[in-house]
Amino acid sequence: MKNQNSRRRFLQTIGATGLAGLANPLTTLAASEKAEERILRYSKKISVNDTVRIGVIGYGVQGHFDLRTALQIPGVELAGICDLYTGRIQNAKEEFGPELYTTRNYKDLLDRPDIDAVIIATTDCWHAQMTKDALAKGKHVYCEKPMIYKISEGIPVIQAAQKAGKVLQVGSQRVSSLGYAKAKELLAAGEIGELNMVNAVYDRQSSIGAWEYTIPKDASAESTDWERFIEITDRMDFDAKKFFWWRAFKEVGTGVAGDLFIHLLSGTHFITNSLGPESIYSTGQFSYWKDGRNMPDVMSGVMQYPDSPEHPAFLLTLQVNFISGTGGQEVIRLVGSEGIIDIMGNNITVKHSLMPEAPGFGGYDSLFTFSKSMQDEMQKEYDSKWSAAQRKRPSKEDIIYRAPQGYSDHLDHFTNFFDAVREGKPVTEDATLGFRAAAPALACNESYFSGEKINWDPVKMKLV
Repeated sequence: MKNQNSRRRFLQTIGATGLAGLANPLTTLAASEKAEERILRYSKKISVNDTVRIGVIGYGVQGHFDLRTALQIPGVELAGICDLYTGRIQNAKEEFGPELYTTRNYKDLLDRPDIDAVIIATTDCWHAQMTKDALAKGKHVYCEKPMIYKISEGIPVIQAAQKAGKVLQVGSQRVSSLGYAKAKELLAAGEIGELNMVNAVYDRQSSIGAWEYTIPKDASAESTDWERFIEITDRMDFDAKKFFWWRAFKEVGTGVAGDLFIHLLSGTHFITNSLGPESIYSTGQFSYWKDGRNMPDVMSGVMQYPDSPEHPAFLLTLQVNFISGTGGQEVIRLVGSEGIIDIMGNNITVKHSLMPEAPGFGGYDSLFTFSKSMQDEMQKEYDSKWSAAQRKRPSKEDIIYRAPQGYSDHLDHFTNFFDAVREGKPVTEDATLGFRAAAPALACNESYFSGEKINWDPVKMKLV
């Protein structure tokens, strides 16, 4: 009860300061009761019959973070860990005890009847195959983004999930967040008029942020089970960077598009209800991290979203810069006819800019280039038609939304997953939503390497 009371206390910030400056408070998801309801799910008691035993496939950086978050949820128990690198197997036993089941073969983990669900946090090139294998074995799956490594893998994964009847959640956690839900609500309410552009940025400025992770001194073909690692790829000689810095190499990873564009796309799609773009173009360069990688460290994409029942036509720009003088930033800016919504994590700022009712006249205008008599005649007509009030820009108060202190969208996303496993509730990001975010991201890589625009059918989910 003490834990629940503390959560209630900090959740009051939604009502007290979370909607600071909101003249007409929206009372759906942002209401304190709703936020409290979502977060208190983490503290509810779980019966023995509702226990979910999980296995982790890929115990690297994200695998560690995912497992730590999953184990915060009542009734979730760890049953086994799979990783190819011997040092991570040792690390797992040091953390959870020598009795923990570990393996270097993920299929052995999938064969265990005491495992109900798996977290797949491996190299991108393995995501689709492992997901399909896990579903076929009757396991629920939480798969890190991007759900796929190749666009052609998307439909088969969707079909596998449908056939298995198991839960598949894709790990773009921001789509479960209070902040994105608030942005979605504000956009739907017409707070910034009609959407016409989205500018999405995810910059970094550090070696770790650029994926130059520490490589252990004992890295070798034997310690990483290299032969198993490349079973799904073209044959390659052992390369410690390709194993530990895999995001930076197209042979096994998907670069900034699969790592960061995907967050911006899944978030934009969630907020706008979009099915995806119809055209995609991308370009990039190697600016600073010239460490042998073959995926650029600065990359931009431009996507055109068609007019649809879900939203008006809009243009999306994507940007990732790994040597950004900003020090790093993540922001999605929704630009409408009457203002902007800036989304920075779970914090939302809305600023308005409204057009006056009267058309422009005078100032930086062609009027002063006319004859004096023509200027006087037209000024008189304008003054008689439009009042001072009609010529003035209307004003509207800004909106500031702050998620409660201590709130975690990662925890919310995992809670959503385990609720779906236990109660059959829909997940926030199923295979279809995951594919609709992954395909445009991967098309950016295809455009970058080919130098051509990629055409995509967002309804049928196929290249055209």
